[in-house]
Amino acid sequence: MDLGLSQFQQMLRATARGLLERQCPTTLVRDMEGDPRGFPPDLWRLIAEQGWLGLAAPERYGGEGGDFVDLCVLLEEMGRFLAPGPFRSTVTEGALPLMAFGSDNQRQSLLPAIVRGECIVALAHLEPSASHNAVGVQMPAAHDNEGYVLNGTKLFVRYGASADYFIVPVRSSRAPHPESGVTCLLTPANAPGVSVQPLDTIADDKQSEVAFNAVRVPLDAVLGEVDRGWEVVQWTAQRAAVAECAWMLGGQQAVLDMTVQYVSQRVQFGRPVGSFQAVQHHCANMAIDVAASRNITYRAAWQLATSAQAEYEVALAKGFVSDAYQRICALAHQCHGAIAFTSEHDLQLYTRRAKASELAFGNADVHREGLARILQREPSTTSSIPTATT
Repeated sequence: MDLGLSQFQQMLRATARGLLERQCPTTLVRDMEGDPRGFPPDLWRLIAEQGWLGLAAPERYGGEGGDFVDLCVLLEEMGRFLAPGPFRSTVTEGALPLMAFGSDNQRQSLLPAIVRGECIVALAHLEPSASHNAVGVQMPAAHDNEGYVLNGTKLFVRYGASADYFIVPVRSSRAPHPESGVTCLLTPANAPGVSVQPLDTIADDKQSEVAFNAVRVPLDAVLGEVDRGWEVVQWTAQRAAVAECAWMLGGQQAVLDMTVQYVSQRVQFGRPVGSFQAVQHHCANMAIDVAASRNITYRAAWQLATSAQAEYEVALAKGFVSDAYQRICALAHQCHGAIAFTSEHDLQLYTRRAKASELAFGNADVHREGLARILQREPSTTSSIPTATT
């Protein structure tokens, strides 16, 4: 396993960093917090023109034909600049499962539009129980010869107010095991009976409550197979969790960089505060967490790109990186002092989003529980992990 970036990935990283540095200053991030849409159409159009929305899509749909590691390289740079917009929901939670489980008609009708930036997709998974397990999918979907009728509520849907389509896991039948009887349905956001209510969140990241009141969708709206939709949810959640890690990694690096710069310039008692041992230790611990997060994130991304089995690596990555981002932000605040808690300072932008990313697709506790189950089931898992080369 070689975690070094390919020439293409190095060019992608450099291009993304340069473009986002120019087009996505923190002033834009602040402005979008108060914008109902949450992202500027010009930036979304520019992202589409760069081919980023189709980075991991096959060329026959207008994509670039890249893999999941390429996507994580891009997401790291987006996280570095807190790029606003429904990129993660549309690409990671929408386009990827469409490519893997969609019918020919679904892929032909939606993927080219996603690549062009003309279609936004959101995964509407969590319900009021907020459970990430199959038992949490309780929203019923009665079906007949014409289609399905949806009644219920989904919560924490990212950029739900901007979505053109929702991927909605529903309980289509009752079975002895909760993993059975789940079906994923592609549901138009403008279907009669769909209503979207914005939620107030710590990150102002445009999450929504989506209610379905007697919403009818046709039989061909099924994504994957009937009553086997939990496979779609698990497959998507694994990739979304690692994508979130890549996003957090970019934010971690930005927080470390701004902290090192600040302590090098801030003078107290006649010397830079960065010369004090306690501050130096804080920065060193932050750097260790960033380096560890990078290794563990790209190992999981590589595993997802090359193998069908990555449950262990995904749980390891999301469980570690979520907490590492929290630690890094906490130490950064200690190094900055009270100034970083003010709305005028950039650090609070990252701290609030770190909390939102921690909760997305399961917090550290959820993934530690998953790790424990894997280790009990397969005690030799850790010894089979390949060694990274540089």
